[in-house]
Amino acid sequence: MKKISTIIILSFLSFGVWAQNFPPINYGFRLGLTATPTIGWVKPEQGKTDGVGLGFSYGLIGDFNFAPNYSFSTALTVTSINGKSTEANAAPYHSGTVPVAYDLKYKLQYIEVPLTIKLKTIKAEGKRWYGQFGLSNSFNISAKQDAKNGNATVADNLKISDYTKFYRAGLIIGGGGEFDISGNASILAGLTYNNGFTNITTDKSRDVRNHYLALNFGIFF
Repeated sequence: MKKISTIIILSFLSFGVWAQNFPPINYGFRLGLTATPTIGWVKPEQGKTDGVGLGFSYGLIGDFNFAPNYSFSTALTVTSINGKSTEANAAPYHSGTVPVAYDLKYKLQYIEVPLTIKLKTIKAEGKRWYGQFGLSNSFNISAKQDAKNGNATVADNLKISDYTKFYRAGLIIGGGGEFDISGNASILAGLTYNNGFTNITTDKSRDVRNHYLALNFGIFF
């Protein structure tokens, strides 16, 4: 948790330095809550994707508005990224020299701190549309896995934290809309694609990456 706190603090300090390059005009800060279903999958370099997994993300969202239609958007969420794959010689199950294929189900949970730019249209009749692009920073807090070799169960909900990298980076692209409901409150709805581009395993002989689609729902206050 100390590593997570340090990285989160450094991320926000970096934004503070970046924000100094813009004129000191206050366009407002918005804080909200999000609860989002996710559809995840795993893509091994040596092996194949074997199905998607449903997950969930929840936590805080925030928009720092530095211009009328532009925001620095971030969040602090707990996000599940699940998925299935078939991989050869997967640790910690494989031993020996004969190649063995395993059917794996990943069940991973992260604390996510995205750093993105949100581009918004002009508000009309209480609604506006936005596009979003940026970096996903994820810190693993739970890693479990089911494994099968043919019809034989090799592992059931096995903890694989020692075989899972702590940090995951991803590219975020998405869009959606914000809709006023009462006073300053508004509802957010959209779709986000999170493309992981770092290896999620500590096994140097394997390269596995995970990705997910999020059906974004939230409320700003």
